[in-house]
Amino acid sequence: MPHTAVLLAAASQEQGPGDTLRIALLVSILGAVLLAWFLLRGYRNDDNND
Repeated sequence: MPHTAVLLAAASQEQGPGDTLRIALLVSILGAVLLAWFLLRGYRNDDNND
């Protein structure tokens, strides 16, 4: 039985790349939103460009 407890403890320590992928996804979504805002603000029409 002690071997099972050791294996379960080792498995719980290795969570995989979940946090890294979550951070990368958040940064990419934030970057896409900022890029869209930056590009679309150039197409805004303020009626000042006669």
